[in-house]
Amino acid sequence: MNNLTARQFITELNVYRPSSSPVDYHGSLEADETDQFIGVRMGKIFAVAKSYTDMPLKEVEILLESPVHEYRVGAVSIMDFRARKKLTDDQRKALFDLYIRRHDRINSWDLVDRSAIHVLGGYLIDKPRDILYRLARSPHPYERRSSVVTTIYFSKRGDTGDAFGIAEILLDEKDELVRRAVGWALRTAGGKELLTFLDKHAPAMPRLMLTVAIEKLTPSQRKHYRALRHE
Repeated sequence: MNNLTARQFITELNVYRPSSSPVDYHGSLEADETDQFIGVRMGKIFAVAKSYTDMPLKEVEILLESPVHEYRVGAVSIMDFRARKKLTDDQRKALFDLYIRRHDRINSWDLVDRSAIHVLGGYLIDKPRDILYRLARSPHPYERRSSVVTTIYFSKRGDTGDAFGIAEILLDEKDELVRRAVGWALRTAGGKELLTFLDKHAPAMPRLMLTVAIEKLTPSQRKHYRALRHE
C-alpha cells in the first residue's frame, strides 16, 4: 500500500532549509504576494520529489495548497516525474485533471515550466486540444503560459501546428513572461513553418517574443526579421 504523504515530503524537504541567508526566489519568479519562501534550493527539491513520484494525488494536492512555494515546486515536480513514466491513459488523465483543476496554485512561471510540458502535453498528444486554446484566451497569464508551453511537447515530436496556432492568438500578449514563452515555443517548433510565420507576423510581434523566436536562426535571418519589426 502506498503510504507516501505530503507531511513526510515536507519533513524531508525541511532538512535542507538554510539556517541563515536563505535563497530568495520571490523577485525573479514574480510570484504571488501570498507566497512564502523557505530558501531550499531547486536541486534539493527535485531530488526529494523524485523519490515521491508514486505519492497519491490527494497528497500532491495538499502540497499544492501550501502557501510555501518550495512545497508547490515539489508537487509539480512529482507530477512531472510521474508523467514521464509509462502510464495508463486514466493515470495520465488524473494528472492532467489535477493540473487544470488546481491551476490557481500553479501561479508562477517556474511551476508552469516544471510540469506543463509532460503533464498536459503527455495526456493531450493523441487527443483534441481545445483546452489549450481556451487557456490561451484566459485572463490569467500563467494559464496562457501553460497553453503555449505545452505545445513544446508536441513540437519535439514533429507536431508543430498548435505552437503556431496558439502563438497567433498570443501575438498581442502584454505579459512579458508569456511573451518569452511564446518565443520559446516558436523557436522549438522551428523549420520552414517558423519562417513562414515570421514572414507574416514579425512586423507586429513584441520585441522580446521575436528575439527569443529567432535565436537559432542564422545571423542574416535574425537581422532580416528584426528589420521587419514595426517600432
